[in-house]
Amino acid sequence: MHDIRFIRANPEAFDRGLARRGTSAQSGAILTIDAARRDAIQRAEAAQSRRNELSRAIGMAMKQGQADEAVRLKAEVAGLATVDDSPQHQAALDAVLAALPNLLDPSVPDGADESANVVQHQHGTPATIPDARQHFELGEALGLMDFEAAARLAGSRFVVLKGALARLERALGQWMLNTQTIQNGYTEVAPPYLVNATTAFGTGQLPKFEEDLFKAGEKYLIPTAEVPLTNLVADQIIPEPTEPLLFTALTPCFRSEAGSAGRDTRGMLRQHQFQKVELVSITRPEDSAVEHERMTRCAEAILTELGLTWRRMLLCAGDTGFASAKTYDLEVWLPGQQAWREISSCSNCHDFQARRMNARFKRGKDTVFVHTLNGSGVAVGRAMIAVMETHQQPDGSIAIPAPLQPFMGTDRITR
Repeated sequence: MHDIRFIRANPEAFDRGLARRGTSAQSGAILTIDAARRDAIQRAEAAQSRRNELSRAIGMAMKQGQADEAVRLKAEVAGLATVDDSPQHQAALDAVLAALPNLLDPSVPDGADESANVVQHQHGTPATIPDARQHFELGEALGLMDFEAAARLAGSRFVVLKGALARLERALGQWMLNTQTIQNGYTEVAPPYLVNATTAFGTGQLPKFEEDLFKAGEKYLIPTAEVPLTNLVADQIIPEPTEPLLFTALTPCFRSEAGSAGRDTRGMLRQHQFQKVELVSITRPEDSAVEHERMTRCAEAILTELGLTWRRMLLCAGDTGFASAKTYDLEVWLPGQQAWREISSCSNCHDFQARRMNARFKRGKDTVFVHTLNGSGVAVGRAMIAVMETHQQPDGSIAIPAPLQPFMGTDRITR
């Protein structure tokens, strides 16, 4: 959500910020609604003030036996407007603001789409493995990855993992969660997997992206643990966070993938259900840029420990998500696909989500909106894909990276 005071003071800058995202100028329409709202409030307040004056005057007239004067004053009270239409103007203003994306950090490069994203740095050299197979070819050959059974059970974009691959998925999630809590200082949280509409609105999933959510009754299945974790501070005034509040969770995530028809239909890259270790930070405004870098390094270290080749991308204006002011994507090299694929996004949302959630902290006599950040630490399914393709062996087996071997009880997956 945007600060209406900023828009009033900087309408041209606000429109320029929206233009970087390809969104048309909105300040004129916003300020028109805002002016009507403020005028309605002033009229309602003036009418109430006059009503209070007349009430006192009526009382005085009655005391002094001035019945005619009291009748006249009562007639004036009856003629005062009693309808306050400012709430409808406020609702209209909120609806417009809620549909607009966050303004971008100045360091975000211009660009219409992912082709303008900027490589920040790269770890490792993309490997070319002779006769490399994709993860689903490896998994099906091992007899441990069954898409046909999943389709019978639930439909497309699901998978049934068996045996060692089911264990590998579990090992990845547990190891990554342990790393983020024990080594990186995150507090583990076990959040609800269903949230209400207010919670989904707070992080920006509603109203714009409702078609991407699965709904169960009046609640929504979480598309990411970012939603409940960030909302832990919703409608709160917390003590000033001199150190970032750090939350993490390993949860299933549910996405309808409504906007990705025809993309990545084979394999596990784009599923309706997957697991992810989510990272969320709550900071003071002056601390969020540094925290963004630290959070991203926490995700990068996971990929390095798994022996993967990866790179950090700074997303351009046209590829940055709705709620984000600045995003780093981590992309991993998949030898089977011979392609880079996104495995983590780490975003600084500034105070955009905090305003939607009304999340603040106390600083002296003032209350200040927090800054919120979120990142993947990392997506479990995509990490498994990368491990399978990177560590595939000529005989079709898969070597297990050292950090996962204690969880697996073996150093190799074979048929």
